[in-house]
Order: sequence, then C-alpha cells, then structure tokens
Amino acid sequence: MTAPRLHFDHNAGAPVLSDALEAAVAAARAGGNPSSVHAEGRAARRRIETAREEVALLAGVAPNRVVFGSGASEANVTALTPKLSLGRDEISLDRLLVGATEHPSVLSGGRFPADRVERLPVDGEGVLRLDVLAERLDRARRAGERVMVAVQLANSETGVVQPIAEIAAMVRAAGGITHCDAVQGAGRLRLDDSRFDVDTMALSAHKIGGLPGTGALILRHPDVLPAPLLAGSQESNRRAGTQATPGIAAFGVAAAEARRNLRDIAYVSDLRDWLEAQLRSISPSVNVFGAGAPRIANTIMVAVPRVMAETAVIAFDLEGVAISAGSACSSGKVGASHVAEAMGLPADLVRSGLRISIGPRTTRAEAERFVAVWARVIGRLARK
Repeated sequence: MTAPRLHFDHNAGAPVLSDALEAAVAAARAGGNPSSVHAEGRAARRRIETAREEVALLAGVAPNRVVFGSGASEANVTALTPKLSLGRDEISLDRLLVGATEHPSVLSGGRFPADRVERLPVDGEGVLRLDVLAERLDRARRAGERVMVAVQLANSETGVVQPIAEIAAMVRAAGGITHCDAVQGAGRLRLDDSRFDVDTMALSAHKIGGLPGTGALILRHPDVLPAPLLAGSQESNRRAGTQATPGIAAFGVAAAEARRNLRDIAYVSDLRDWLEAQLRSISPSVNVFGAGAPRIANTIMVAVPRVMAETAVIAFDLEGVAISAGSACSSGKVGASHVAEAMGLPADLVRSGLRISIGPRTTRAEAERFVAVWARVIGRLARK
C-alpha cells in the first residue's frame, strides 16, 4: 500500500480544513447575493458577517475594520497607496519604504510610482536594519516628507520574525504610516497584541486552512483608510465587487481554528526543533537560514552545499514529499531567492535553499518519515 504524501509546505498553502470546506459548500449551495434584500441575500450576508467577526477576533480589531477581498496580494496593493484618508482629512504620502525580503506584491510598491519606492536592507539573519530605518525616517522628516513603511511580520521563506512593534513605534513617532503583511503570522503569532500597533495589515485564507482566492485588509488604526482600488458599494464602499461568500465563510472557520492553534504552538515549535536537529545530524554541512533570529515555530529554510534546490524539490516530490525552494509566488521559476540574496548569503547557498514548513496537525510519525526521505535524497544528491 502506498504511503500518503507528506505535505511539508504549509507556508505555500495549508491543507483545507474539512470544516472550512463544509462551510464553503453550504454557502455555495445556498446561493444568494449578499447585497440582495431577499431571504437568500440576507442569509449570504449573515454568513459573511459571521466570518468577519471571526477574522476580526484573529486580527484583534472590531469587525467593521475587516475588508474582505481576493487575497493578501490585493490587500497589500490596496494598502500601498500614496492617497489615503486620515480621519476626515485626505493625505498624500511622499515615499514608500519596504523591507528587502518582502513578498513580491509589496516589493512592487503597490500604487506608489516606482521612483518613490525604496528598499530597506536586512542583516545577515534577515532582520530589518533598524539603524537604516531610523536614518531614513530622519531624512524624510528633514525633507518635509511623509512616508509609509511596509514590513512583513514573518518571512514566508525563512520564518524570520521582524520586530514589528518597535518598527511601528518608530514610524508613528515620525508621523508615518505602517503596513504589515501578516500572512505567515496568522495562527503562529498573536495578532491581537496591543503592541502590534500597525495601521493596516494583510491576511490570507489559504495559509490557515481556508480556500485560495480570499483574504482581508485589516484596518487596525480606526482613522486610516486607503483609497479603494475600484469604486463600489460593497464592503462599506471600501472594496468593489460582489463578495465571494463561499470563500469568506471558509475563511471565518479557518480564522477561528487559527486562534485555537495558538494553544498548540509549543508542540509545533518542539517538532520543528527536533526536525532541525535531525537534519543537522544527517547533513553536518547544512546551513539554516535565519537561525540566529526569532522565527515562527513551523518554518525551516536550509541549504546543503552542492545540492541544487530545484533538483532536490523534484527528488522529494518523487518520494512523496512536498517542500519548496522558497516562496510559492516565485519557486516555480528557476532563479535565486531574493530573500537569501538580501541576507547577503553566498551564491551557492542562495541556489540551494529548501523551505520546510509544517502545521499543527503534522505528526511525529510524519516527521520521522520525512527525516528518512531526507537521508535518502540528500545523501544521494550530495554525492553527485
């Protein structure tokens, strides 16, 4: 009998939760446009508002601060705009500063003109250089510029956690706006911490067991509202288009599960540490990216010298194991990881990086199977 495949690529997309899938199917079968006033429309609206309450609890905001959309990339692009409302005032931002290891939807600058987007460097562990941020904020202040800073909570490739509370405090003191891509932090870090004082935040459903194609822009600061991408009455005039009720219903179920998963984060962390120790034992030359920095509990990015990542990913796939060579937004392309490059890692390690990411339902038996496959695959490839 063939053994079940091992999914060790949760950062690309978590397995869909059975309860979330059931919620989506029920919503799809019920039908109804949530903007309609008839019974079917009202039922669809109730499903959306129930999900909004769950996502709000996960994000630590009031439900009316949750704006549903097609995913975190849309949320990022919506937030990254030089035009926004601050209370009753319309303000313009002069410049966007982004971390060098951000998701491509952030690195692209959203709706800021390309010549007004600057990248902030990270150190060798992948942590944002706060000294450079402080200098850049001071320069903007002296030039009379108002800036937005976009920094992720946790990196999708290395799992490295940014000091977002300190960053947000620096930006707020300088009169700027902070956006945070918190996709990889949901269900792994507390997003409702009062110190997490960012203005806007992006979340994705399929990273926590919901369906692809659904996400949310979280308006954490009550007075900050980015200009919408398109004019429309849905989502309280903040996001045009009929809401995807099935995906949103599933998102609500996944958000509730993500909050519960925080209780088991020590188990995930212990399993990750055990896995990492086993890989080091089997492959003494292995390099763990960001090992000296805080990381989310489920993620390891490693490189074995002379083992090319693209070759290894295929070899693991043939053995029934799903891992990746970095972010799912770029790992389908042959090329170096921009995250590893920004960290200043040697070129051979940049091309060898493998991401292993587990979930709260990953078992010790599955981890042991993975270690056995690692020994076979890496042992074979390292000898070539």
